[in-house]
Amino acid sequence: MPFAWDTGGKPGTTALRAGRVREMADQDSRGQQRGAVAVGGKAAANGRVAKRDSDEIVAEIERTRQSLARTIDSLADRVSPASNVRRLRERAAGELSRPELQVAVLAAALAATGFAVYRIWARRRR
Repeated sequence: MPFAWDTGGKPGTTALRAGRVREMADQDSRGQQRGAVAVGGKAAANGRVAKRDSDEIVAEIERTRQSLARTIDSLADRVSPASNVRRLRERAAGELSRPELQVAVLAAALAATGFAVYRIWARRRR
């Protein structure tokens, strides 16, 4: 059964206590539990975790590595200029497919064309 561990007490302490979760200190996330670490295995009185099977450790490292790779890929996609342009283009195409926006664009184009024709006609009359 996994435990939520908290370093609790004064800053810099290393004593681990089971069952408590420290809350974030910033104002925006008060009341939200964060920073909990799930620990498998049994804890001795000195706070150390009992030995685990090496295959289990390797599997956990691999899961962590894959999770980190997904996170880095996600962050790289968010800051990539090409990805930002692609997302903007997709959003614009989605917006332009809305009928009310198509009517508004058509009305604006018609008004601009009518104004241009009026100006040309007014110049020729003089």
